[in-house]
Amino acid sequence: MTILIGIPLAHYNAGMTIPFAAHCRRVQEHIEKEYGIRVVTRDIPDPLTGDLNGLEIHVDFNLTSEQRLFLLGHLFGHTVQWNTEPDAFLIGQNYRPPVDEKLFPRVLEYEGTAAQYGLALMHEIGITDVDQWFSNYTASDQRYLLHFYRTGDKGEFHEFWREHAKLIEAKAIPKFVAKKKVFRMDGVVI
Repeated sequence: MTILIGIPLAHYNAGMTIPFAAHCRRVQEHIEKEYGIRVVTRDIPDPLTGDLNGLEIHVDFNLTSEQRLFLLGHLFGHTVQWNTEPDAFLIGQNYRPPVDEKLFPRVLEYEGTAAQYGLALMHEIGITDVDQWFSNYTASDQRYLLHFYRTGDKGEFHEFWREHAKLIEAKAIPKFVAKKKVFRMDGVVI
């Protein structure tokens, strides 16, 4: 999972009026109360922006509300995967570029499923005004990830941004008991 954050909003996402800060508060509260997953805001060493361990989600304190909302949904989706799909933890481990392109379909499926769970999380609490934005952000994040895996170049996130991405379909979140694995502070979430 790759998330490169820190881009002025003027470069992308023009015209969307989403109450990101309010949505962040609601999403975090829901993650913590409904799923028992602790969300910790702290200084994450650059260039990382977040991490997860199956029981906690850590996000950098220096994110915009927009970036934070994406990261909460995205990392929650991976948390679901880690707790419900035996192979997901291994798929989510760090790959050092250049990565064999034969792995790309599996990685993209892993990333796409995380996005489906992240969107379902938002829908559970009535947040339905983010579908296109979340789809655009996810598609851009995936383009960035493949570029990084091919070249090792971290690039600029706004260079990968595209409007009107195919809408993600929310996937029902299965029942699970969150279990601690390990944090991955090894550069996967950048």
